[in-house]
Amino acid sequence: MKNQYIQLMPSDLSLAEQVLDYYKKNRAFLEAFEPVRSKDFFSLEYQREIIKSEMAEFKERTAFHFYIEPIEQPSKIIGSIGLNNVVWGPFCSAFLGYKLDRDFVNKGYMSAAVGMLTKYAFEELGLHRIEANVMPKNKASLRVLEKNHFINEGLSKYYLNINGVWEDHIHMVKINYAMHQR
Repeated sequence: MKNQYIQLMPSDLSLAEQVLDYYKKNRAFLEAFEPVRSKDFFSLEYQREIIKSEMAEFKERTAFHFYIEPIEQPSKIIGSIGLNNVVWGPFCSAFLGYKLDRDFVNKGYMSAAVGMLTKYAFEELGLHRIEANVMPKNKASLRVLEKNHFINEGLSKYYLNINGVWEDHIHMVKINYAMHQR
């Protein structure tokens, strides 16, 4: 998937070194928004194993992971975005997750990536609902979702363990209303 600013690259082992560079560069920045990471997480072998899992999930249609690459800087990973825990059948839903390089925040890259992935989820995959959960203090992330017309469905108390602390999260949702037309 591509627009004039970014492209979303599906998980592929050829990206492992770029992904590792991204995580090493953004280690301190991402700590406030992610679970505690082991030392092994920041190794090439560990990243290869994660990418292999992501590729298997894509094949099984249980998750769809992509890495964000700016058009003006090919071969540079500046973040990731994905649909996780995809449930088919009558639920037809997934959880959205994303993260971005500290040097690229507040420039519209993630808003564009969320828009592209939402379109893919609704038009290509046929999902009905995308859910995203964001800590209330993460104003930039909430703004990305608001720009993409996600709605606030409420607060989930002690929802995820982030950096060693059980954090509340705002539950944001986008519905594929085209599925409601008969």
